[in-house]
Amino acid sequence: MLRYLALLPLLLAPALAQAWNAAGHRLTAFIAWQQLSPAGREAVAELLAAHPDHPRWTTRARSVDPAALLAEAATWPDDIRSDPRFHDEGSETPTPPVPGLPDTRRHRRWHYVDLGPDGLPAAGELDRRIGELARTLGSRGRPTEHAWALPWLVHLVGDIHQPLHVGHAGDSGGNEVEIEDPFNPRKPFTSLHAWWDELPGPPWLRGRRLEQRASRLLAQYPPPVPGTIETWRAESHNLLASAYPQRPGSLLPLADEDFRRRSRDIADRRIVEAGYRLGWLLEATLAARVPRETK
Repeated sequence: MLRYLALLPLLLAPALAQAWNAAGHRLTAFIAWQQLSPAGREAVAELLAAHPDHPRWTTRARSVDPAALLAEAATWPDDIRSDPRFHDEGSETPTPPVPGLPDTRRHRRWHYVDLGPDGLPAAGELDRRIGELARTLGSRGRPTEHAWALPWLVHLVGDIHQPLHVGHAGDSGGNEVEIEDPFNPRKPFTSLHAWWDELPGPPWLRGRRLEQRASRLLAQYPPPVPGTIETWRAESHNLLASAYPQRPGSLLPLADEDFRRRSRDIADRRIVEAGYRLGWLLEATLAARVPRETK
């Protein structure tokens, strides 16, 4: 017990909300790609190529396939958290402009929305920003804004389908809740939010294995109803009742085998739902920007 108590200062330190890990966002993006028409895919490929970090994505993906590049772009809003070209607005000195981007802020509040007891947003901007980004992407504005908006929209649609990204305001969406994980000897104690973020698989999931995993998920779960942004938010928030482990461990609530199995099923289903809905949203949003003769 003493060795567990010695860990308490680390356990109780607030963790930073991320989102689904890289595997989860890549899976969502790859599933979305499957929903696009040839014209929609062409429009997405053009926007990806116009983004200043396009060369980084090709290097990481080891491919120029737009489907693989969309999967890499899906992690970009998390990647910039540690990128010195960008800054945390309100707490850091603004960084110089990046050619080809209209904004160098990290926008940490965009990744989540916490709801109060009345069911109304109490913190975060996730749901509101999805709508704004979709309007930006479908507008006739500057090409740099469209290229910048695409990875943000891809990422945030994934985020809103993660239950703890539409969490309780009182515990920062599970970031202030620590649990025991007997299946991870490297990280036997972690925040509940981080535990959920890591459910989709290893963060290095790419290429053929990513495609195979996405195909298995598509075969396992049916397409969802399209819904609205408010629908997606409500679905995630309603899942919170089953997102917290109830069985006590040696020191903290225990993520036992049954809890892990049920949580994995929720995570997999939400990734599929996010992928379908993202694909449909991109198709509808970009349709007005595709030349008539290519439709």
